[in-house]
Amino acid sequence: MTAPEQGPPSAEPNPADPSPADTKAALTYTSYLALDEVLAAQRPRSDEHDELLFIVIHQVYELWFKQVLHELARLQAVLAKGDTAHATRVLRRVLTILKVIVAQIDVLETMTPRQFTSFRARLDASSGFQSAQFRELEAVLGRRDRRAFAHYPEGGDERARIADAMARPSLFDSFLGYLALHGYQVPADLLDRDVSTAAAPSAELQKVLLAVYGDDSGPSTVAEYLVDLDEGLQEWRYRHVKMVERTIGTKQGTGGSAGAAYLRGTLFDPAFPDLWAVRSEL
Repeated sequence: MTAPEQGPPSAEPNPADPSPADTKAALTYTSYLALDEVLAAQRPRSDEHDELLFIVIHQVYELWFKQVLHELARLQAVLAKGDTAHATRVLRRVLTILKVIVAQIDVLETMTPRQFTSFRARLDASSGFQSAQFRELEAVLGRRDRRAFAHYPEGGDERARIADAMARPSLFDSFLGYLALHGYQVPADLLDRDVSTAAAPSAELQKVLLAVYGDDSGPSTVAEYLVDLDEGLQEWRYRHVKMVERTIGTKQGTGGSAGAAYLRGTLFDPAFPDLWAVRSEL
């Protein structure tokens, strides 16, 4: 008697077999957002009640800086394609983030000078002046100053990121390339300039910008959003200065910085001076 012929394996699942989902932990809200790590990242160095607020606010700033850098990289990519629609969408998002960043100062100002003083000594040499992401953001917006990364260790990731940003075209360089794609006669020396150096205001470029505004089309909308971006950054700087003055007055900042005196020196220094220079001619 012969053995019964073996047929193909059954396609029906065996309830005893583990499903693929059972072979790894199911994704949850907590695991997706890495909340165990995020919520363990606040490590106050004192028992003072207000130190946690100080840490949370500054960590949130760094998260927003990360997002803004992510968005500006996208903005430069779409400008390189001459894509007005996506450029305006990205700029609207960045401008909204800037409003949130400025509004966070209201929360920080609920802490009185005495409450801050209660744990300030625990900050040692740490200072917001050391924010590598903000220095990188300044570089993306056009700052070209080696002092911005000179105090970061040679060979370190932070120094490299800032230096790399200063070696790449700035956001305004990308905007000029975008204008050229749309047929505007941007001076060739500006399109081919050494992007590792700071751009200087240009009377010739300002004539081009007047033509852009005169056409009142997509490029003029992008230009106005860039002015909004510049103004929003200056607003954040101003609110930051006043918050520091309100909290520590004229004291030296942590980490050896000059405190409010240094911050005041950064006010009213536009990232896109040509866009401001043409206002009186419009």
